[in-house]
Amino acid sequence: MNKPVRRIAIFCGLLVLALLIRDNWLQFVQADELKTHKKNRRVDIARYSQPRGNIIVDGQAITGSQETGGVDFAYKRTYKNGEMWAPVTGRSSQVFGATQLENIYDRVLIGDDDRLFFNRTVDMITGKGKKGGDVITTLNSKAQEAAFKGLGDKKGAVAALDPRTGKILALASTPSYDPSKIAGANDGEAWTSLDKDKNQPMLNRALRQTYPPGSTFKVVTAAAALENGLYKDVDSKTDSPLPWTLPDTVTNLDNEGNLPTCKDGSLREALRISCNTVFGKVSADLGNKKMMAMAEKFGFNNKEIFTPVRVEQSVYPKDNRPQNAMAGIGQASNRATPLQMAMVASAVANNGKLMEPYMVDKVRAPNLNVIETHQPKEMSQPFSKQTAQQLQSIMETVVEKGTGTNAQIGNVTVGGKTGTAQHGVDNTANPYAWFISYAKTDNGSPVAVAVVIEGSDTDRSDIAGGKLAAPIAKSVMEAVLKTSK
Repeated sequence: MNKPVRRIAIFCGLLVLALLIRDNWLQFVQADELKTHKKNRRVDIARYSQPRGNIIVDGQAITGSQETGGVDFAYKRTYKNGEMWAPVTGRSSQVFGATQLENIYDRVLIGDDDRLFFNRTVDMITGKGKKGGDVITTLNSKAQEAAFKGLGDKKGAVAALDPRTGKILALASTPSYDPSKIAGANDGEAWTSLDKDKNQPMLNRALRQTYPPGSTFKVVTAAAALENGLYKDVDSKTDSPLPWTLPDTVTNLDNEGNLPTCKDGSLREALRISCNTVFGKVSADLGNKKMMAMAEKFGFNNKEIFTPVRVEQSVYPKDNRPQNAMAGIGQASNRATPLQMAMVASAVANNGKLMEPYMVDKVRAPNLNVIETHQPKEMSQPFSKQTAQQLQSIMETVVEKGTGTNAQIGNVTVGGKTGTAQHGVDNTANPYAWFISYAKTDNGSPVAVAVVIEGSDTDRSDIAGGKLAAPIAKSVMEAVLKTSK
């Protein structure tokens, strides 16, 4: 072979080698990146080329798929009672992407999950179209309905748990939105309207919004007092002057109204009528480190709580002495999600054991074979069984003859705590109304609930939580009790 021909052959060989390297690089190294690239329209076309699998509650699908008649996107997502279930499902939009369960389990729902390989293979052999799997939730439809209807036109949220397992039974947020209205390729106007709405209907207030928990946090402060030996039991007198001055200041911490029994009041009496002075001083006496340690056992300051949807971090602050006293009554920089406060009530109801909250029970293939099952998991043990029983006793007193009587259920033991959290400049805005509670049966507690209402025109007293939030919690607990028989 002459020299020029040899050079040409070597050059062509190098070109072929470069082409093979590039081809293998694209297929094996960059394949996943290119497949999921936001500008790869083929991914979205494939995602909506067949019906999605469904999200299931109580054996019934709360989602569906509808033919569009379009060229690229053959199907779009639909939702049954979309506004009620949006905090659980999230959205699956052809333009604006997916959130929450729709996003986390997208590969299962469209049939691309590796665990569905057998099903895909069978469908390919038999000539059937690809099918998605289903996500089976822990939600209780009656409890969710009670929560959503109870909130009505109020701005707020409800979270309910089964204390024994950590199953999420209800997760409501209002105002809400119907994900069906932004599921298609031509729903830009509806999206813009929702996105610009000052009431933030697409915000999941149950999981992603934090509020000052107000007097509901006094349950945590009482737990800290008992666990750290500050007081031996809930009926002992406390060292609580009236008036009481915040440490390192000349400012008195006031109670809501004239409450003379707050002076040296026991933890039972202080929780019954919600004495700021007693719990503020308890927090001050224990100090910031001990208060923070107890709060963190409940899940505060934890960025890694997933249900599997990520939960916004609740915060018990590292703070100075006067601010720590205020944080001990659920004010200052103390902030919590509704789910977090449901976890507080849950730990009390479950004799001091806090179970990890979760909302997906199983994932199944199109042939109904289960490919994933969630096992209940203990998250922490914030306090002893003895402390839990004392906390149950005083929370039940709150409902029997305190600020939480609106949560009473005939022939059922109910424990609870009201709260009215102040906010705004100089606390001028309408207070947040809170209520946390649990109901007990012979088999333990099947439900713990937290309710928060963002705005109200109720007077600035602790009873606001009892008037506005307690009836909603009661209806959710009743729904769970009826379905758990």
